[in-house]
Amino acid sequence: MEIVRKLNRMRSLARQGRREGKTIGLVPTMGCFHEGHLSLMRRSREMADVTVVSILVNPTQFGSDEDYEKYPRDIVRDAELASQEGVDYLFVPEVEEMYPQPFYAYVNVSSLSKVLCGAHRAGHFRGVATVVMKFLHIVAPHFAFFGFKDAQQSVLIETMVRDLNMDVEMVVCPTVREADGLAMGSRNTHLSKEERQSATSLYRALQAAEELFHEGEREASVLRDKMREVMEAALHTRVDYAEISHPRTLEALEHVDHEALASVAAFVGSTRLIDNLFLKTPDV
Repeated sequence: MEIVRKLNRMRSLARQGRREGKTIGLVPTMGCFHEGHLSLMRRSREMADVTVVSILVNPTQFGSDEDYEKYPRDIVRDAELASQEGVDYLFVPEVEEMYPQPFYAYVNVSSLSKVLCGAHRAGHFRGVATVVMKFLHIVAPHFAFFGFKDAQQSVLIETMVRDLNMDVEMVVCPTVREADGLAMGSRNTHLSKEERQSATSLYRALQAAEELFHEGEREASVLRDKMREVMEAALHTRVDYAEISHPRTLEALEHVDHEALASVAAFVGSTRLIDNLFLKTPDV
């Protein structure tokens, strides 16, 4: 595995791969790998001839009061894990090269950026869309791999790719969970032992909504209230939102006909966590 730090070197390697008729898979990350990341790498290796994993703790998707400086970083460990998974290139560009100053050009995916997490993290998805667009241009992959845990991000990037006629196939892979259901995430490392126990309330809230849904409940307000109730009962937990949305437009629903996206976000201690679950009737 080669660790690539320069944009031009990554472009050159990607172009060479395409000239040789090889398919390229890209797994964009912010590092601090866990099993969720590794599952995306494995999926890329199944589908593509060449796997590129990028690492950038992207400053443009963090607010001024968020945890950019504290976000976990461990490039030595990440490189070892990526190499064990058979990754071909670990692309670790410098922030200064990704965002030469002054920097003016950002990507905004309109209404999808303003709901759910976007309503609580101003500018976050502008930063996400911009950095993913840049990686897609630099690496020029045939496939790009994302996890369903970040469902809003996946919907937003899929929409950007479709609307801008980009030549890449989005592959959204299932959420990878701990044995007790907690969605794997890099920020989980910030949780204390007690907070870690409380963090399971997010998945339990989604499960409670899913159970009601399968029992026939279709009023979104009832499903929302149930999710909020489960999370509010957990110690060290402050609910950010509990929402039932259209799975493609992300608009809040009043009534669920056949399918919906159940989404939750909460601060457990000082750590903000999110989780998502797809609700659907058997005929969908």
